[in-house]
Amino acid sequence: MPGKMVSLTEFQKIGVGLVGFGLFFIFFGVLLYFDSVLLAFGNLLFLSGLAIIIGLRRTFNFFFQKEKLKGTSFFLGGILIVLLRQPLLGMLLEIYGFITLFRNFFPVVFGFLGALGNIPLLSKLFQKLGDTSSLV
Repeated sequence: MPGKMVSLTEFQKIGVGLVGFGLFFIFFGVLLYFDSVLLAFGNLLFLSGLAIIIGLRRTFNFFFQKEKLKGTSFFLGGILIVLLRQPLLGMLLEIYGFITLFRNFFPVVFGFLGALGNIPLLSKLFQKLGDTSSLV
């Protein structure tokens, strides 16, 4: 039974691209020993892409719910600390805030990742990788 495809507007596709580039810059900022410029640029792209995908009002409502204020303060505070050129401390605060904010989504993500093993081509790839990684 095929799943329902989610259709995105052209504007939302731009948002997905911004989120992707944001994650790319954050990844390379971490790889390059916490380069504060790359991390700051990645954070700004990620947040702007998120706002474009789900809308400004829904983004604001998500981040400023009463039960999510702790996570929001750590996440946005971490971004501010990165912008003030303290990237290691800022990223630690961001990670804690991100986990606090998005903890309800982790079971869905892990369920999706587990379902990837049911795709025929990927299941064969996972089997081959599992066979070759033996320590004996």
